[in-house]
This record gives sequence, structure tokens and C-alpha cells, in this order.
Amino acid sequence: MIYYISDNHFGHKNVIRFDNRPFADTTLMDEVLIHNWNERVTEEDTVYILGDCFWKNEEGSVNIIKRLNGKKILIQGNHDRVHGKLRFHYDEILKYEEIVDNGRRVVMSHYPMLFYNAQHYGAIMLYGHVHNTREWKYVEKWKQELWDDGIPCKIINVGVMMTYMNYTPRTLDELLAAYDFPEFEKKRKEMIESDIPNG
Repeated sequence: MIYYISDNHFGHKNVIRFDNRPFADTTLMDEVLIHNWNERVTEEDTVYILGDCFWKNEEGSVNIIKRLNGKKILIQGNHDRVHGKLRFHYDEILKYEEIVDNGRRVVMSHYPMLFYNAQHYGAIMLYGHVHNTREWKYVEKWKQELWDDGIPCKIINVGVMMTYMNYTPRTLDELLAAYDFPEFEKKRKEMIESDIPNG
């Protein structure tokens, strides 16, 4: 099974307030994140971490990553340190990645992209970085404007703080179920068909 998650920010005190996370302190937050991860992810699974996994010192980060199940692939974010001992605990460290998950192309970056490879052919773009801030609201606004103009824009924020993420790695099916993309697709098909001349 393949899972996705972003912006765990293990050990980051200020992110609790910044994201309005429901934790009294970083100890509780870290333990809940570890528990939720390991409740779903087995050692045979793969988790794509779309950046900003840790905020701790190296020793603390290594202690946590050793407790997380599965193959861990980091799509590097702006807060990820990848030059010390921690890097040996990731199976891969990338800046950007494209995979096929159950027949569907997935494009991954820590940063949101409104225009990405194969978006007109059904590709899904997963990202993090903007948390649940006004920047995320702008991304959602622009995404809607693109769909309204007939440009498919299947982009999904996989930050842990999003309600559909609930501090837990999610499958692509779960992420797609969190959005009303079929309605967007129906509108797009109607727009395309209206452009086709009769006869």
C-alpha cells in the first residue's frame, strides 16, 4: 500500500499554535503522529512524506523515524535537514517525484503547482507547505477558477493538519474521496462537448 503525508513537524512547538493543532505540547503531538502512522502503515507499505517531517534536533529526529513503520520516501521541504545521520533512515530523498499509484499518475512536490505534468490527462498533484493558511485558501480559489475555465486541476494538500488527513497518512483513494473531483470532470466534459461542432 502507498500512503501520503506532509508537514508532520515533529517536535515543533510553534506549529501547534500556527496550525491550531489539538495538542497540549510536542510530546503529545509526536506520540499521536507516531501512533496514527503505525496504526495504518505496515513494514511492507511505502509512505511518501511531502516535506517538513521534523523540527527536532538530529538525535530526536532519528529516534522518531526509527519508530515509524514502512519504507519512507522524503520529498524534501524547506525545513528538512538531509545532510546528517537522519538521511540514512529515509529510503530515498528527492526534490520532486512522479509515480503511478494503482493506474493513476501522481505528481509530488512540497510546494503546490497549479500547472503540472499530465494534468490534462488525469494526473493528481499532491503537495504540502502552505498548511491551512491563507496561502492554502488562495490555492483552493485558483484551483476552482481553473476548473471553471475548463482546465483540470487535481491538486490536494496532504498536510497533516487538514481535516481529511487528521494527522494520519492517507491513501490516494482517501484523498480523492475528500474532493468533489467527479463534478469537476463532468463540467469539463460538458465544456469540451459544447466546443465540438455538430454534423
